[in-house]
Amino acid sequence: MTRTVYIPGDAEKYQNYRRAIESSGARAVFSGPDTPDAPSAAQTWDALLLPGGGDLEPWRYGQPNTASRSLEPARDASEMALLDAFTALRKPVLGICRGMQSINVYFGGTLVQDIPNHSAVNGADRLHTVVTRQSPLSGPCGGTATVNSAHHQAADALGSALEAVQWAPDGVIEALVHRTLPVWAVQWHPERLAEPAGRRLVGAFLERIW
Repeated sequence: MTRTVYIPGDAEKYQNYRRAIESSGARAVFSGPDTPDAPSAAQTWDALLLPGGGDLEPWRYGQPNTASRSLEPARDASEMALLDAFTALRKPVLGICRGMQSINVYFGGTLVQDIPNHSAVNGADRLHTVVTRQSPLSGPCGGTATVNSAHHQAADALGSALEAVQWAPDGVIEALVHRTLPVWAVQWHPERLAEPAGRRLVGAFLERIW
């Protein structure tokens, strides 16, 4: 039986995610007019992937807006409801870029609203190395790996039961795992990374469904 990964968003916008999921043997399911609400989605689909996008509203982590942009308040609310539903059933969750930030905020963490030297350059991702400590991500990522970067915000104080397991050379947190729930998050974009770490990470996440 083919396992399903629910990705809230438009299928046309997120083709990279579809390819990454389906090349590893699962099926990507996107939101649409007939998509069930969050509790039903969690009952229906096997895992949740929160993709990249604009910034979260800073009030959600107790800050005024000092540098956040491209806010998506309806999406914020939807993702928080999805996290409620999928974590209640202990189903696997993977957050990518904004998705990692959503996960950190959901568990009570905060964000740095603007950081230098991590955003895309002329529309292209930056590439940099990361160091991964012993964790569920050290298998797919190894001790060091080259990843891509296209963000201007990052996790600051960590949410409850979240652990930082990967860092960029400047100390920016690049990956989180939950201590007891099957929740992973990365600040980079495995769905569009040519390096082996991207394919291995998606494959390792999908292995948690079977």
